[in-house]
Amino acid sequence: MADRGVILADAPYRDISKAHVDVAVLPWGATEPHNLHLPYGTDNVETVEIASASARLASEKGAHVIVLPIIPFGVNTGQMDLPLTINMNPSTQLAVLDDVASSIDAHGIPKLVILNGHGGNDFRQMIREIQSRHRTYLCAVDWYRSVSRAGFFDEPGDHADEMETSLMMHIAPRLVLPLEESGSGSVKVHRIRAFREGWAWAPRPWTKVSADTGAGNPRKASAEKGRAYFDAVTHSLADFLADLSAADVNDMYV
Repeated sequence: MADRGVILADAPYRDISKAHVDVAVLPWGATEPHNLHLPYGTDNVETVEIASASARLASEKGAHVIVLPIIPFGVNTGQMDLPLTINMNPSTQLAVLDDVASSIDAHGIPKLVILNGHGGNDFRQMIREIQSRHRTYLCAVDWYRSVSRAGFFDEPGDHADEMETSLMMHIAPRLVLPLEESGSGSVKVHRIRAFREGWAWAPRPWTKVSADTGAGNPRKASAEKGRAYFDAVTHSLADFLADLSAADVNDMYV
């Protein structure tokens, strides 16, 4: 496929009608505040750019990949007291995923990757529930787990932090307010030890945890850090997509 054929929304029927596709990538994000300096669409901007760059790199390796339009709404049940956060319940996500998978299956595409860019989304149980209904092989990737942050960033965090701010400074600098306008991203910790240690879990009511909706200090972010991390993530994902494109789903284990 031509380069533009990697992105379904940009491709004409002339190209798609002749295309051979082994892997469809479904980016999935969220619409929610990201501290005081990043836009509500941060997860969507990041995930679309990462999906597109990864697919292009994979295509250069001989993979046959196409990127579907992003689903811009995620699970945000703990942020609904923040204005204009848009929540999509897991049960709704399941129905949407099932419909998309049915469409991909009907068009004979053998593999579908959900590329997740939002920490509140979790597609593993959904895939377990619907895989038997589809010939298409389903899998999910959290792009932010594909490469360790060690060596790229100084400050820990998991929302509108140094990593996300750096990525946005690289990908879409026009959407990033000056860092001096950001909040500190400090978060309160749970009173109960098991939750602090991570082996017990409950959803966080966000306004009780963070004063500015961030989780992690963004002040050391830079476009240079974002570019280095973006390159590492997209090359890692491109290798995965190329491997998946070439794989026989009936012979995946050695």
